[in-house]
Amino acid sequence: MLPPPLSLRRFCCCCSALEAAAAAAATVTTTKRNLVFLGSPQVSASVLDALLDSSQAPNSIFQLAAIVTQPPSGRGRGRKLMPSPVAQHAIDRGFPQDRILTPERAGEETFLSDLRALNPELCVTAAYGNILPNKFLEIPPCGTVNIHPSLLPLYRGAAPVQRALQDGIAETGVSLAYTVRELDSGPVIAYERVVVDDIIKAPELLATLFNIGSTILLHKLPSIFDGTARLKAQPQDHSKATMAPKLSNDESWLSFDQEAKVIHNKVRAFAGWPGTRAKFQVIDMNGHPNVLEIKIITTRVSDASGSKESRDEITFVGSALLVPCAGHSWLELSNDESWLSFDQEAKVIHNKVRAFAGWPGTRAKFQVIDMNGHPNVLEIKIITTRVSDASGSKESRDEITFVGSALLVPCAGHSWLEILELQPPGKKAMSARDFSNGLRGQKLKLL
Repeated sequence: MLPPPLSLRRFCCCCSALEAAAAAAATVTTTKRNLVFLGSPQVSASVLDALLDSSQAPNSIFQLAAIVTQPPSGRGRGRKLMPSPVAQHAIDRGFPQDRILTPERAGEETFLSDLRALNPELCVTAAYGNILPNKFLEIPPCGTVNIHPSLLPLYRGAAPVQRALQDGIAETGVSLAYTVRELDSGPVIAYERVVVDDIIKAPELLATLFNIGSTILLHKLPSIFDGTARLKAQPQDHSKATMAPKLSNDESWLSFDQEAKVIHNKVRAFAGWPGTRAKFQVIDMNGHPNVLEIKIITTRVSDASGSKESRDEITFVGSALLVPCAGHSWLELSNDESWLSFDQEAKVIHNKVRAFAGWPGTRAKFQVIDMNGHPNVLEIKIITTRVSDASGSKESRDEITFVGSALLVPCAGHSWLEILELQPPGKKAMSARDFSNGLRGQKLKLL
């Protein structure tokens, strides 16, 4: 359950609470350095996890003094105010809510005053989403560093992974760089290259790059704190900079007067949000045309060759729709990847749910056993999950039980996945508790 009604500025946060938190941080230990993390979307949660886990280690050199994220926003049909994914993840992990700051803008004097009270020595950003003014950048003595999912100076801006995939690149990477006033232009502390195949989509690549970025950050923290990282950081060659502007919903339409490879790269790049759509003409049995709008989820470039009777007719070949494109190329619209398979480990499934959040989302099929022992198949949209720390053997490795506030699902490798929020067919999204209550004694099993 979410906390009580929240201010758009911060979670139940006041100056006295922040001052007390800062004082506590200063008295607990004199060896740990204060670090503040800034991030907002779900993909930033992996960085937050890495920082929380590392800060709790006995030999850690830092402690997480605060988390800064976007304010709660209205979501769903009712436009109910919900915390950002990073804020919710922090709450789920037990991080003090009075140290989760949610300013509208990072230049607000009240927020800057609250931040100074925490005495941060370093700030770390990962897809925060707000511009950081000089007044902010002047606060931490060790500076502010950013995990940016590209090989800077390439693809500076809001959508580096999406624009790189759209361009059909074969290699990208992640950079750890100091933040300066100019967008993504600071000296680079470290980077790592990543080979990109022609199948991976933006949500998966984003998750991969931020995981790598977290590892780089933790490795470089000692040198960032002692100042040697700043001395060794490499200035960017601004003459080689390219930009990665924010995606827009208007860009989601596909045009088949482009070559199949161009369209395929766009489908991969726009996966997640805003997705891609296309309009087709459906000719009924009487020869009457109708326009059909379809969301395109997964494609591949076909090796189909040779002439066809009609260059505007879409045919079904194998397991895909074959669409003619420019340059005598063909695009296959294949089955989507939104289905979950519980013969994978819980962490793999959880990461897929996070990566596919929003659109296309993730789905799973379960077996519902009614009171008379009759089985029925139920398809459910899976919205929120986490990896469980459940251990030990269970009587049945295919039975799903309700524990605490979650459905506990057995997965491969003796791992367990907790489903916290889901959406049955024809109904609104609901908590696992509400879903379990609706079963009224029926059993839920894996297929």
